[in-house]
Order: sequence, then C-alpha cells, then structure tokens
Amino acid sequence: MNAVAEIKDLRVEIGGRPIVDGVSFQVLPGKVTALVGASGSGKTTTGLALLREYPPGARVSGDVHTSDGLVGYVPQHPGAVLNPARRVGALLRDIARAQVRHLPRTERRTAATDRIEQALSLAQLPAGESLLRRYPHQLSGGQQQRFVLAQALLLGARVIVADEPTTGQDVVTKQAIVAQLATIARQGIAVLLLSHDLDVVRALADEVLVMRDGRVVESGPAEQVWLAPQHPWTVQLLAAEGEVGASPSAHEGHVVLQVRDLTAHHSRTAVLRTPELTVRTGECLAVIGRSGSGKTTLARCLAGLHRDYKGDVLLDGTPLPRSLRARTREQLSAVQYVFQDARAAFDEHRPVLDQVARTAVRLRGTDPQEARAEALKTLHTLGLSGELVQRRPGRLSGGELQRSALARALLAHPRVLICDEITSGLDMVTRRDLLDTLAGLLCERGELALILITHDLDTAAAASRIAVLDTGELIEQGPAQQVLTSPRHEFTTTAAYTA
Repeated sequence: MNAVAEIKDLRVEIGGRPIVDGVSFQVLPGKVTALVGASGSGKTTTGLALLREYPPGARVSGDVHTSDGLVGYVPQHPGAVLNPARRVGALLRDIARAQVRHLPRTERRTAATDRIEQALSLAQLPAGESLLRRYPHQLSGGQQQRFVLAQALLLGARVIVADEPTTGQDVVTKQAIVAQLATIARQGIAVLLLSHDLDVVRALADEVLVMRDGRVVESGPAEQVWLAPQHPWTVQLLAAEGEVGASPSAHEGHVVLQVRDLTAHHSRTAVLRTPELTVRTGECLAVIGRSGSGKTTLARCLAGLHRDYKGDVLLDGTPLPRSLRARTREQLSAVQYVFQDARAAFDEHRPVLDQVARTAVRLRGTDPQEARAEALKTLHTLGLSGELVQRRPGRLSGGELQRSALARALLAHPRVLICDEITSGLDMVTRRDLLDTLAGLLCERGELALILITHDLDTAAAASRIAVLDTGELIEQGPAQQVLTSPRHEFTTTAAYTA
C-alpha cells in the first residue's frame, strides 16, 4: 500500500535547539497513525510538517512528502483559525460554493447545501440556521472544534491531521468523533491523530508512535505498543491512565461566590438558566455537561466576560458588575478565569514570563522585579523551566501554554479560580501532577475556591461537589460521589456520564 504522506528524518531547530529530531514515519490511506506523548514532545510540530507549516525562525531538515490532494488540519485550539468577525456558517458556504462552480448555475445552490449538510452531519453538528448564524465566541470549545472539522471535510482532504480532536468534548460527543474519524479512514482517507487521550488512540489507531523530547522513543502496531511497551516513558504513560491527582477538596468554609436566578442570552435566545449555585472557600466545584450545554457561558458570566444576562453573581454577598470593564481592580483579582484556548489568551509578541508577571503588577501593585521572581517560582511549580518561559507563546506547546495561563491567574491571588478545561490538552502524567498542584493550592490558600469546567469524569470525581448542566439548564448538583454514583436526574445516568 502506497503512503499518501511520508516524513523522513525530520529535524526542526529553533535557536539551535531541536524540538523535533530524526522523526520518520508513513501515513497510509485508510489507516489511522497516532502520535502520543507529553505536552511539548513535538507532536504538533511533526503534524504541521505535513502542511509545510513550521514555527517562526525554525531551521528544518529532512524530507516531507504528500501525494496529490489537500491536507486538512483540525487544530487543538479551534478558535485560532475561526474568523471572529464572521458567522461560522459563512466560511462553510464559501468553501462549498467554490467546490460546485463546475456545475450548471441552476444546480450549484442545491449541491452546495447538500455538501454543507453532509459535512455538518459527519462532524456531529445540526444544520439549522440558529447555530450557523453564530459567531465563534458564541460557541463552546467543542462546537468550535467540530466546525473546523466540518471545514476540513468540505475541502475533500486525502489526509487529515487531527490535533487533539476530542479535547474539550463530552463522552458522548467523543464517541461520535471517534466513530466519525473511523468512518473517514474507511473511506480511504489517511488520518494522523495527535492525542493525549489514550482511550481515543486505543479505539482508533492502527500504528502508534510515542514521542518524548522531540524524538520517537517507541513505535509499532497499536496492539503491540499497548500490550508489550518497551520504553520506560510508554510504560509510565500507560501506568498513569485512569489515575487522578489528590482531591482538591481540603475543607469547606464560607460562601465566597453565589449565583441567583441567572438567565444568560445569546442575542435574544436564552442559552443558560441557573436558579441557584454557590461556591465555598476551600472547595472544588466541577461543572460538567455535554459540549454546548452552557458550561463556558456560566463561567464567562462569573468572570464578567458575558454580560447579557439577568440575575445576580455575588462575591462575598456583594453583586459583581456584569461587565469586566466595570469591575474594580480588587474584583478583577478576586475572580480569575483560565481559558480553554490558552494560545488565544496570550500576546504572541511578548515573552510568556513577562505576561505572567504583569498580572501581579497590574492587579496587585507588586514591584516588577518581585512580580518576575514570583512568576518564575509559580511557573516552575507547574513544571515550566526558566528557559522555556522566556520564549514567546508561539514557541510553547498547547499544554505548556495552559499551565502558563494558570500561573498568570494565580499571580492575581484570586478568591475564585475558574479553570475551563485546563486538563483536556494534557497527557495523563501531567494532568495528575496539575490536579495535585491545585489540591495543594486549596490547602495553602484557605480563602481560595476552585471551579473546574470539565468533560473528564476522572477530573470531576476529584472535586468535592458537582453541578450538571444539560441544554442550558442546571439539572443536578451535590457531592461529587453522590452525583456520579447515585444520580437523581435521568440525564446524569446516560452514557455521557458513565466511565
């Protein structure tokens, strides 16, 4: 079987330091080839090589070959490739119209509509105008990702590079994406899967390459790698599967944040109703639900990033202004938000360390030198070295940027820390370490409360309480183990919340 894409001895250097070193493999039609490894191991750089895309200033050697046909790319951070000024349906229509120009004029509109509906269906998205007329910021991270996948399908690519395609997806949608990628492979399209999710890789991959520090340390047929791993890093990854960090619930104090009769809207459409929700100091509240259920909208309301709502959000019993711009410096410090798309939250032209330290200067009035020292210490605690954080965001991996974004929020010394899918782009080992760090923070900072927006049940199980959202409604809340083992609502017992 002839390869539709091949990489030979790829080496990518930045500033004399190799970030990919001596990587070689083939991608075969109808097969799924998976690259797995820790954040920063070189997976995304290797995958983007098939599109001839490299980091700025990179020195590249080796051979990259793709046969005739487009290479589609589904990025880990879909918001970065969606135009914020255009409705998401507009680009789909542009792509479809370009593909049917060869048809008689009378047939073009119907043919374009059919192509769009087929792509949306395969990407697990409804074809209704309500969703197509939204702008990217009005979509959940999972919905954004599926729209980018629909674009790649519309383009008719013969190779699809799927970079963490199930990141930020609930279990039901994740299963649908797995089935969809399997269907794509059965149609003869080659899939290069870059993923931290070993369950997804196990379900899909024909061939597996394990990467660490830019090198392939182990490769072979998927079954061989799973059943008889040879490299110690592969063994460690598999051993960490299913493990979670220590429970972030140290103790429960007084109510620090309260939601009362909140109804949020996108334009005139109500997208979230939350009658009552409280968060106490020292506790971790996990907010779970399917993609598009309103989790991120709730988080944005709490943080002052979504002001189109009725009701109240109270900090220590005092209503917070709806708009971020109307909040005082103390209120901004008190409620900090770590975004799911960390890359979009950084200025691409400034070193990461400077941006992290700036938070302490701007919100707490800290001396710049002291802020820089505190930033270095916090970043180091999260596993990021001094040399790494001197770089600009474009030279860090998605997982490294997520941890940098967490460090930046922590330098505000928040009362409430909202983490939106911050573990979804991390490998099993790093995820466990990060949850351990969050648990330690709740012990050390007695006035801190943590809100985890997550699809991952292992992460949710480590919380002290869980709130469940479904189609914009708060349908259940209570102690984590009670919600997961003895749910009161029918929805919570569905496959979306079964291990």
